[in-house]
Amino acid sequence: MTDATNPLLLPSTLPYGLPDYAAIRPEHYLPAFQAGFEEQLREIERITVVRSMPTFENTLEALERSGELLDRVAHTFYTVSSADATPEIQEIDEQLAPLMAAHEDAITLDSRLYWRVQQVYEQLDALNLDPEQRYLVERRHREMTLAGAGLDDEAKARLTAMNQKLSTLTNTFERNLLNDTNDLAVVFDTADELDGLSAGELSAAARAATDRDLDGKLLITLPLFTGHPALAQLRPRESRRRIMAASLARGSRDNANDNRPVLLAIVRLRAERAQLLGYDSHAAAVTADETAGSPEAVERMLRRLAGPSARNALAERAALQTIVDETEQIPFPVEAHDWAFYTERVRTARYDIDSSALRPWFEAERVLQDGVFFAATQLYGVTFSERDDLAAYHPGARVFEVRDADGSPVGLYVLDLYTRDSKRGGAWMNAIVSQSRLRGTAPVVVNNLNVPLPGEGEPTLLTLDEVTTLFHEFGHALHGLFATVTYPHFAGTNVFRDFVEFPSQVNEMWILWPEVLENYARHHETGAPLDPSIVERLRATETFDQGHATSEYLAAAWLDQAWHRLGTDAEVDDVAAFEAAALADIGLKDPTVPTRYSSTYFAHVFAGGYSAGYYSYIWSEVLDADTVDWFRENGGLTRANGDRFRARLLGVGGSKDPLEAYRDFRGRDADIDPLLKRRGLGD
Repeated sequence: MTDATNPLLLPSTLPYGLPDYAAIRPEHYLPAFQAGFEEQLREIERITVVRSMPTFENTLEALERSGELLDRVAHTFYTVSSADATPEIQEIDEQLAPLMAAHEDAITLDSRLYWRVQQVYEQLDALNLDPEQRYLVERRHREMTLAGAGLDDEAKARLTAMNQKLSTLTNTFERNLLNDTNDLAVVFDTADELDGLSAGELSAAARAATDRDLDGKLLITLPLFTGHPALAQLRPRESRRRIMAASLARGSRDNANDNRPVLLAIVRLRAERAQLLGYDSHAAAVTADETAGSPEAVERMLRRLAGPSARNALAERAALQTIVDETEQIPFPVEAHDWAFYTERVRTARYDIDSSALRPWFEAERVLQDGVFFAATQLYGVTFSERDDLAAYHPGARVFEVRDADGSPVGLYVLDLYTRDSKRGGAWMNAIVSQSRLRGTAPVVVNNLNVPLPGEGEPTLLTLDEVTTLFHEFGHALHGLFATVTYPHFAGTNVFRDFVEFPSQVNEMWILWPEVLENYARHHETGAPLDPSIVERLRATETFDQGHATSEYLAAAWLDQAWHRLGTDAEVDDVAAFEAAALADIGLKDPTVPTRYSSTYFAHVFAGGYSAGYYSYIWSEVLDADTVDWFRENGGLTRANGDRFRARLLGVGGSKDPLEAYRDFRGRDADIDPLLKRRGLGD
C-alpha cells in the first residue's frame, strides 16, 4: 500500500481536517499506524541527537511538533473503534493495543529525551518563556518522571512489558463487555410484558429485535450503568426483574465473556507497576498528579458523603415500601428492580409529576436545536449549521459547523445519538481533530449517546435523564471546541482527570433554566410549552431521590478506589466477595441500591481512562455547584457571563493549573456547601 492509495497517510482535504471516512477502509489503519510510529520515532531521534544544549525550542517545542501523523490516524481510528466496532475493527484494536503501549513507552521512557527535558526544567527560571511554555516544561517533566523515565534500563523493560500487557487486558475487558451486553439484551414475546412503555419505546424495542432477525419480538438493550430507563415505567414486576438481572450479570458469567479473571489481572498488574514506580498503590500513583493529590484526600471526601447519602437512601426506601404496602394486593419487600418504578409513584404523589409523561415535551431535535444549541448561542454567541455535505464515520452521525458571533470559524461538532450493537455503552465526547496554533489545526469533536432508535416515522422522545446526558456531553464538546492553545499537549479536554467533568456538569444547569426550558420543552405534536406549574415542581424535586443517586455513585467511586488501593501483597480471587466487603466498609452495602457499575462491567476504570479516578465526578461537582451559584448571582444566561467562563476556564484547555484557572474565574477557591445543599446532604 502506498501513500497515494492510503487516505490516512495524507492530510485530509475536507474542511477542518475532518477525515475522509468514505474513503477509509479497515485495511488502511494498521499500515497508517505503522507509518505514524516510524515517523514519530525518527522525529524523536532527531531531537535526542542534537549536539547543542537543550532549549525550549529544540526539545519541548520539537516534541510537540512530533507525532502529527500518528495523532491524526489514532484520533480517526479510535473514534470508530468506540462508536462502530465491527468485528474487523475489534480485531485491529486488539492488535494495536500492545503496539500503542510500546510506542508511547518508547518516547516517554527515552532516557536521552528525559535528560533534555530535565535540563530545560532545571533552568526554567532563567528562560524567557510565556506562561503556556513554562507550564508545558513543568508538565512534561512531571509526567515523564511519574511515568518512570528516571528508572534504570532493567526497570524500564519491566515497565514496558507491564504496560503492553495492561493495554491488551483493558482491550479484552471492553470487548467482553460489549459482547456480553449484546448477548444479555432481554427478549420479550409480547407487548403486555412491556406494559407501561410508550408507543415510541415499544417501536424502538421492535426495531431492535428486527435488527437481530427476531421479527415479532421485542428487545430491550442494556445501557452501560446498572439501572435502565425502562424500569421507571414497566408495570410487570417480572419484566423489571429480568432486565435488572441481565444488567447485573454482565461480565460475571462462566463463559467466554467472563471479565472476573481479566479485572483481577488488571488490578494485580497496576499494583505491580505502581510499586515499580515507587508508589504504594495504583491509586497513589494516579492521584499524585491530580488536584486531589492522594487517595487519602479522596477517601475523606467519599466517607464524608457516604454516611448522609446512605441514611437518605434508607428514608427513601421506607417511602417506597409504604407505597407498595398501600397499593399492592400482595405487598412485597422493595428490591433493586422496584426502586425506579415506585420512586415515580412517590414523585407523583409528592410533587404531582410523572417523569415518564414528560417525554412528549422532549423531542430530540428540538432539545438539540432549541435547547442545547440555543443555550450555547445565548452564552457564547456561537452558531451551529448542519453540513449535510460532510460525512462522518457512520450514517447515523451528523456534522455541524460551529462559528463564532463574528462569523469566524470555530470547528465541527459531530453528534451520534442512537444506540447500535457496534457502539460501546454509555455516552462520551472525544476529539477527531484537536485545536493547536503550532499545528494550525481547528477542533472537530464528537458526542456519542445511546438513545434507542424509534421505528420509521416515529419521533425520538427523550427521558429527562437523556436530556441531561445530552447537555452534559455537550459541555465536554464546548470545552473541546473553545480551548485555544498553542501546544497539542494542552488541547481541548486534556486537563487533570478530576477536573475534566467540571465544564460538562456546569452545562447541565441550563436544562431547567427558564428561558432555555421554555424554548425547547414543547409538546412534539401541539407545540404547547411545558406547564409552568410542572416546571416549578420539577425544580422542587432537585434533591428528590438524591440519597439513592448519590449512594449508587459513591459506591462505584469507592469500589474503584478499593480495587486500586490494593498493594502487591493483596490476594483477591473472589470479585463478588471483595465488592461486598468494600461496600460494607464504607457503609454502602445495600442490595436495594446496587452500585452504579459493578466491577465486571465498570468500563470507566477497567477499559477507560478513569482508573482510580471515578471519584472525579463528585470532586468536580464541588466546583460545578459553586459555579452555578456564581451564574445565579451574576445574572445567569448572559453573554458577559459566558464570555468570562469561556475565556478563563474553557478557553485555556490544559495550559494552566485548573485550580488556578478556577480562582481566576471565581475569585476564590470553591466552597463545598452548594454541593451538599444540591444533594440534600447538608446539616
